[in-house]
Amino acid sequence: MNKKEYLAYTEKRAKRSNTVVNCIKAFLIGGLICAIGQGFLELYLYIGVAEETAKTLESVTLIFLAGLFTGIGWFDKIAKHAGAGTLVPITGFSNAVTSPAIDAKSEGFVMGVASQMFVIAGPVIVYGTVASIIYGIIYFFIMK
Repeated sequence: MNKKEYLAYTEKRAKRSNTVVNCIKAFLIGGLICAIGQGFLELYLYIGVAEETAKTLESVTLIFLAGLFTGIGWFDKIAKHAGAGTLVPITGFSNAVTSPAIDAKSEGFVMGVASQMFVIAGPVIVYGTVASIIYGIIYFFIMK
């Protein structure tokens, strides 16, 4: 089978996804995650935590829950239905750090968990940092 035949074969066998339904699910579940975060913020403010501290606690809570859900296998089940909706930046980043760390735990804490923790999230951090530096330089010269 040559490349052209193979591509035709895979095209015919590939399962089609319903883009509209997937977008709606991602929007609703991503919005639900954000609403849950807002709920935590309101809870922390209600119990008397200072606003800046409450905002930090909200983020930490979402990071913790995403890591916990990754560890017990719920995050993947949610992501199976929500798709990109679970990639709300803070929960998606937590999953991207936690998942490879869990997979590598059998290799030990240093050579396994620590070395694999940022395999997925590392490039995001690097390119995000580089982009912010470039943006900062451009901003500096425009505002000069």
